[in-house]
Amino acid sequence: MTPPVVLAIAATDPGGGAGLAADLATFAALGVHGACVVTAVTVQDTLGVHAVHPLPAELVAAQIAAVLDDLPVAVVKTGMLASAEIVEVVVASVASRSLSQGRPRLVVDPVLRASTGTELADEEVRRAYRDLLIPVATVVTPNEDEFAALGRPDQPGVVVTRGGDIETTNDHGTGCTYASALAAYLAHGTDIPTAAARAAAYVTRQLNLSRPWDLGRGRGPVAHISTSPITEGVTP
Repeated sequence: MTPPVVLAIAATDPGGGAGLAADLATFAALGVHGACVVTAVTVQDTLGVHAVHPLPAELVAAQIAAVLDDLPVAVVKTGMLASAEIVEVVVASVASRSLSQGRPRLVVDPVLRASTGTELADEEVRRAYRDLLIPVATVVTPNEDEFAALGRPDQPGVVVTRGGDIETTNDHGTGCTYASALAAYLAHGTDIPTAAARAAAYVTRQLNLSRPWDLGRGRGPVAHISTSPITEGVTP
């Protein structure tokens, strides 16, 4: 059986904890084919984000077109978009497609700030999110700080994510993983409330799995592998 396709539009993470690495690993774990478009190359580790190098918007647009013109993308999930021009490209490339062209659903993870506090989006980018991208999204998954920074958007499909009660230092990439899991469940045909609940259960399972890990000098990655005695029997 041919799997559904989800396209991630986000930045790289050389440590494999967040960004496109987290997106693609989550898609694979949940049975969807993952395609990817690179928006920026980052220099980061478990201690923080040290540099961000956005790609030219026209290169991002070309990547998106190459995927959407070739694969039957059911859902697009965005992560770090890095510049207002890239936000505009995503809207023009994805949201403007007609239904006859197979317009995919859109899950927006508004990555505005690293968990260590580094700002990843200036006011121009935030304005582009507020005015252009969020109004056309199917689901938006801000954390509480991002929700406030975006002016607390009041529209259907805004799912505010909150930290749970799992005590762990291995939570790098949690937001990317949650949004990607939600996108994967949507691609399988799940409705939004159920997809959101299943994504939360999946992330909880993965956080429990990575809790005893010792990776990196800072906050280690949430697990992107799928089985462990800790999590057996937990169904997302």
